Amino acid sequence: MIERYTLPEMGELWTDQYKFQTWLQVEIAVCEAQAKLGKVPKEAVETIKEKANFDVERILEIEREVKHDVIAFLTNVNEYVGDAGRYIHLGMTSSDVLDTALSLQIVASHKLILTHVENLIQAIRYKAQEHRNTVMIGRSHGIHAEPMTFGFKLAGWLAEMQRHRERLTRIQDEISVGQISGAVGTYANIDPEVEEITCQILGLKPDTVSTQVISRDVHAEFMMSLAGVGASIERFAVEIRNLQRTDVLEVEEFFSKKQKGSSAMPHKRNPIKSERLAGMARILRGNAIAALENVALWHERDISHSSVERVIFPDSCILTHFMLVETTKLIKNLLVYPDNMARNMNLYGGVVFSQRVMLTLVEKGISREDAYRIVQSNAHNAWNTKGGNFQKLIASDPQVQEKLSPEEIEDCFNPDYQLRNLDKVYQRLDI
Repeated sequence: MIERYTLPEMGELWTDQYKFQTWLQVEIAVCEAQAKLGKVPKEAVETIKEKANFDVERILEIEREVKHDVIAFLTNVNEYVGDAGRYIHLGMTSSDVLDTALSLQIVASHKLILTHVENLIQAIRYKAQEHRNTVMIGRSHGIHAEPMTFGFKLAGWLAEMQRHRERLTRIQDEISVGQISGAVGTYANIDPEVEEITCQILGLKPDTVSTQVISRDVHAEFMMSLAGVGASIERFAVEIRNLQRTDVLEVEEFFSKKQKGSSAMPHKRNPIKSERLAGMARILRGNAIAALENVALWHERDISHSSVERVIFPDSCILTHFMLVETTKLIKNLLVYPDNMARNMNLYGGVVFSQRVMLTLVEKGISREDAYRIVQSNAHNAWNTKGGNFQKLIASDPQVQEKLSPEEIEDCFNPDYQLRNLDKVYQRLDI
């Protein structure tokens, strides 16, 4: 991933230095397991632990000659270790190192992502509490529908992120998997107990059945979970973008004092953060598809997945981390304009209370069809009309006057009716 979107916490986990460190961690853990089972001298393992090291540039130099990254790595490590290095990688295949080490990177990334999911949840929760009673119009098909609150909208976002937290928590065990099973995964040249002990040392569990590689459905599930987080963030971002439109302007991204919106038009305050997040979500979805494509490998193993994963895993983890951090800041600093919300809700004299008027007429004995006709006629006369006032038209309609008192008509235009059950939703979320 480019530096622009790489934050140090996550970026560090996907450097060559960190990757090779996990490789070394796996190799040493296997040596320790072998020694515990009496298969290699304990003295040799102590020497390996003391002397084992690597140099990234030297590994890359060797790789240019041998055209094999794991061999290049092992060659460089043995340059530090010396004679005891013959006990490194015994009975193993490259994938034992690569896949187990990749799991360590994924687990570390998953932990960091989960932390920032929690941060976003708390930011949304606070904002939902703050705007619990901030009345605004709800929209369907982009058209004004009925009153709601901004806090209620945020409550939906909160519930969505809580589900992502649950999903990410559930897959923790699935991604914490390693393999030390040798060529084609049969343990022909390495004891299965080595795998068990190694995984225990590394905080992983052995893969149930590895076919020289850990089956890529595990990795695809992780990538889909990241794409899911991205999709929700995009939903929030698209909503903010729509609410920030000039003709709506109910919320707005924070705009710093020296920030510029346009190189040509000085008045512009563009929702660039939300637009950036929406674009990034597309990358996560694309990478999830690539991960699914990696599931079908030839026989017990090929390397068609390898080149893909070198790109999609660091990029998706780095982007997800960046998106969570940016979204958290976006929510915390979001500018909310209740007056504009009230203005928009009351366009054309409260046409958005049409259902309440219709149902009240039905309660008074008018058929639903007739009530619908009366209300629709008045609503459409007010709609998109300069000075249009639905409430005034309803109050002066003889058919309505026959059934409803002025007080009853007035009550139909009180948004408290639409909001009376929202506390139940807030209770579910402990807001």
